[in-house]
Amino acid sequence: MGCVYLRGKVFWIKYQDHGKPVMESAKTDKEGEAKKLLKLREGQVQEGRFPGLQVNRTRFSDLAKELLLNYQIKGRKSTWRAEISVRHLRDFFGDCRVTDITTSRIQEYIAAKQEEGLSNASINRTLAALRRMFTLGMRHTPPLVLNQPYFEMLEENNIRTGFFSYEEYAAILDNLPRYMKGPFTMAFYTGMRREEILSLEWSQVNLFDRTITLDPGTTKNGEGRVLYLTGELLDTIRQRHQDQNGPYVFHREGKKIADFRSVWSRAFKDAGIPEKLFHDLRRTAVRNMVRAGVPELVAMRTSGHRTRSIFDRYNIVDEEDLRVAAEKVSRVHEEHRAAREDQGYNLVTIGTGRQN
Repeated sequence: MGCVYLRGKVFWIKYQDHGKPVMESAKTDKEGEAKKLLKLREGQVQEGRFPGLQVNRTRFSDLAKELLLNYQIKGRKSTWRAEISVRHLRDFFGDCRVTDITTSRIQEYIAAKQEEGLSNASINRTLAALRRMFTLGMRHTPPLVLNQPYFEMLEENNIRTGFFSYEEYAAILDNLPRYMKGPFTMAFYTGMRREEILSLEWSQVNLFDRTITLDPGTTKNGEGRVLYLTGELLDTIRQRHQDQNGPYVFHREGKKIADFRSVWSRAFKDAGIPEKLFHDLRRTAVRNMVRAGVPELVAMRTSGHRTRSIFDRYNIVDEEDLRVAAEKVSRVHEEHRAAREDQGYNLVTIGTGRQN
């Protein structure tokens, strides 16, 4: 049987868990509340639902470790993003007890990050990491946390509309260093992701069949796909094959291309064009394929979009698209109106006996 006893000005409770004595502070100076907690704990132990006192000792660093370990085990390519989120969260919460990460504290965190100038999208990525940390903590055996604090994600309005015209593509291509021309062309024509392009190896290229094979598990969505090489893109790959130096199709002195932000910015400056994102090439490829009449399912397969909703975000409609659509609709109506007028004229001439 358990008991309640006073320790200083705070009541403590003592009970048995699988034959081991457990002493726990009731965190109250009221004996009645301490007895209620004792009754709760004895019921949990009897029903096998007692989570242990570890949940009260779990700190932020424990959950952060679980998150990064989970990313490592699953081999996620976005581990670097999770590490950034953890750093943002640690800067604010420190290594506090998880029980201190309440809804109010999370709201204070959001306000602090907004004052620092972080966008809602960036804050949401860190909140998603925090939510995942709590989920993993709850699934842990024994549990590291008992429940997850409530918090809402922020509204995002980060849909980008940037894309390249062919003239801009040609101008930037002329101003990029030689080692970046291939990745730039590949992204413009296929919509492949940045990492897919920079990680592309010659073992995935078949110049005889003119194909590139992205194996399952090597892409962001985990699905494999085959891309066919034609025209300027085929010429680019053939040229790189002549300069082969190591396993990577696109390389810098035989090594994988890493950070190219400086040469990217310089190319736009030299071309006199406002700087765009490399990811805008992905949007451009999707839009160009749809405009060229490529079936949307085929375009999705080429660019590697798994869901229609995400594909629609990339299939951008701009003012030129709306103008062309309006002209097409207008031409249809004009044709119908002309046909009706011709039909009316024929009826009038037949009724008056005139010859058509």
